[in-house]
Amino acid sequence: MPRRFFKRYMPHPDRIKGNKSLRFLGALIHDSNLWHLNRHSVSRAMAIGLFWAMIPMPMQMLASALCAIPARANLPIAIGLVWLTNPLTMPPVFYCNYKVGAWLMDTPAMAMPEHLTLAWVAQMLNTHWQPLYLGSLVMAIVFAVLGYSLTLAYWRWWVGRSWRRRQHSRR
Repeated sequence: MPRRFFKRYMPHPDRIKGNKSLRFLGALIHDSNLWHLNRHSVSRAMAIGLFWAMIPMPMQMLASALCAIPARANLPIAIGLVWLTNPLTMPPVFYCNYKVGAWLMDTPAMAMPEHLTLAWVAQMLNTHWQPLYLGSLVMAIVFAVLGYSLTLAYWRWWVGRSWRRRQHSRR
């Protein structure tokens, strides 16, 4: 099931390899390990994707891809997970990261305004960037470790369950 589930939603590797914007990666993009669906490549991709999703920065997808290639993680999953923090989810996720960072630094946290404005976001980033990035780094590490561990555990559980079902049906 894990392999079939991921394969159903993943784009075909040849379509991605032929993308003009990825030509700068050269032969690195043609490594077959970046496209295989096994417990190691998927769990690494979960860790990398979740890590970069929690970091507030532009071009998270590029950072995720550049980490997935040497780690031999599944590239589409690592890049796709970055979209957990999309324009709709970014404000609450990064505000929670900020609150964690403020708690760790033992500083009072700013309250979230009723209406988000660009001026409020700019002022917060200008004056409160340390708690935001500390909280983001801590949450990124926590989510990466959890994503890696839970994916490995789920994959092993699923394979064990399938194995037991096959053994039972043979009897």
